[in-house]
Amino acid sequence: MLFPYRYALFKRVIALGASWLALGSPALSQPTSNDSPPGRVVGIAFVGRMVADLDHSVAFYKALGFTQDPAADTAWRKDKALEHLYGVGRMQARMARMSILNEASGKPFVLYLREFKGIKRRNLAGHDAWEPGATHFSVVVPDAQALWSRLQGGGMLRARSWRARLIAPPGQTKGTIAYLTDPNGLDIELLNQRATAPTGAGEGDNPDTRPGVGHAGIVVLDSVKARAFYGALLGGHPQTGEAPWLKGDFYDSVVGGHGNIMRVYDESFPEASSPAFHQNFALIEFQNRKRAVEPSNITDIGVGYVGFEVAGLAALLKRAEAAGAKMVSDPGIVTLANGTRAVIIRDPDVGGFVQLFE
Repeated sequence: MLFPYRYALFKRVIALGASWLALGSPALSQPTSNDSPPGRVVGIAFVGRMVADLDHSVAFYKALGFTQDPAADTAWRKDKALEHLYGVGRMQARMARMSILNEASGKPFVLYLREFKGIKRRNLAGHDAWEPGATHFSVVVPDAQALWSRLQGGGMLRARSWRARLIAPPGQTKGTIAYLTDPNGLDIELLNQRATAPTGAGEGDNPDTRPGVGHAGIVVLDSVKARAFYGALLGGHPQTGEAPWLKGDFYDSVVGGHGNIMRVYDESFPEASSPAFHQNFALIEFQNRKRAVEPSNITDIGVGYVGFEVAGLAALLKRAEAAGAKMVSDPGIVTLANGTRAVIIRDPDVGGFVQLFE
C-alpha cells in the first residue's frame, strides 16, 4: 500500500515547496568492521509464492507481463536439500522462475512460483488484504487500464478494489491504482506509470514510478517490532520517521475494504542484481485490524515470501535468531545443488517468511 501513503506525503511536500523526488530511496550504508557486526543484506533478490496449480499461475503471471525462464525445469522432483530448506520431508516440488524487467535498473526482477505434493497443505487463499502477515508486491505498467481490461476480458481479473475498477487518487479523475489477487489469493498492487517518472536510474528515483516491480510489502501487527527486524537488523534504510494514520474512501477503495485505519513504513533496500537501484519493503500496519495471525507453513497454498541476498549468512542468521526470528529450515543453513547456501526464517512480528541466501 505504498502509493496511497506517498500520495499523502506528496501533498505535505508540496506545501513545503520540496520536490516529490526527494522521497526517493537513498543508498544503504555499508557496514564496516569498525561500526557494524559481520553479516549484512546485499539487497532484495526475489519474491516467492506457493501455488496450488503451477501451470495456472504461470499463465496468469504471463498475462500480467512476466516472462518464464525456459531454463528452469518445471518437472516434479525430489530434492533432499529443498526438504531441509522448507523443513519438511518426503515431498516433491516443481518450480517456475518468472521475471519482469525493472526499467529503471535495466535488470529483471525475479518471482518464484512453487507447487508441492506428497505433503499436507492448507489453502490460505481466502485472506483479506489487511490480514496480519498478508504479503504483496507492486507491478508498475505503462497503461494500467489496458492491462486491467485484458485481464478482465480473459477471465483472469480477481479485483479487490471497489466496483472492480482502478481507483483515481484524490484530486484526479483517472484510475491509476488498485489491488488484485493472483489465482491463489495473493495480492498485487497494480500501478500506472507516472508521467513525471525520472529518465535515469539512481538513488533518487522513486521505485514505483517506472515499469517493473517497485516494492514488496507485508501487513504487520507491531510496526516498532517489524521496523527493528527489517530495518535495524536487515539493514533497510527508513524512508520516513513517524507515519501518520490514514483513513478514508481512497485507502479503502484500493484494497476493497471499509473503515480501515492504516499507516505505512517503507524500508529501502538495494536490488541485489542492480545495487544502484533501490526498492522499498513496505510495512503496513492497520490500527483497527489487530488479530491473531493465521497459522501457516511455508509450503501452504497462498503463502508469500521475500528473498534477500546476504554476505556473511551465518553471522546475520545468528543475530536474527537473537532478535526473535524463528527457524523454518531443518537443521539450519542448507547448501543447495548449485552451491548456494540458504535458510528460511520467520520474522518476530507476524511470522512472515524470509529467505536469506549467499
